[in-house]
Amino acid sequence: MSRVRNHMSRHQQRSRESYIAPRNSRYRLLIDKSTIHGTGIFAEEAIPRGRKVIEYMGQRLTWAQAARLERKLERRGAPKNDYLAQLNHNWIINGAVRGSGAELINHSCKPNLTPRRIRGRLFFFSRRKIRSGEELTVDYAVGKDAPRRVCRCGAVKCRGTMNLK
Repeated sequence: MSRVRNHMSRHQQRSRESYIAPRNSRYRLLIDKSTIHGTGIFAEEAIPRGRKVIEYMGQRLTWAQAARLERKLERRGAPKNDYLAQLNHNWIINGAVRGSGAELINHSCKPNLTPRRIRGRLFFFSRRKIRSGEELTVDYAVGKDAPRRVCRCGAVKCRGTMNLK
């Protein structure tokens, strides 16, 4: 029996993996280096205002499970899990496990996306028209009592922190 080989170059494989899968977004989205922080998500085409862009997906955890995960990572000296998103009063979504790519969207004090919780799911919708090549951003709205998180968004009216005032 002969083996079929993948003849794509490493560059082709890497660039193919740097896109958000079409099943996760109706729009072409690219994963690339961000000027805000690390890696970000960029629109590869214009996105009209008020459109569903991507769902925040991942492993569902109770608040207690999320707290245990954070303590476990802390004990191991591992980096903090920055891919936890609050779904509601009962559930947290861990985008680091089975995420859609939305977990890579960076914070901005002047975001172009807004979160909407619909029937037990978390979606990001465009707040305004998003230009092709523009980085997707959302206001993380970290609680004011949570540890202070420095903001690097560069918006004209940046709060200086991801925490709410």
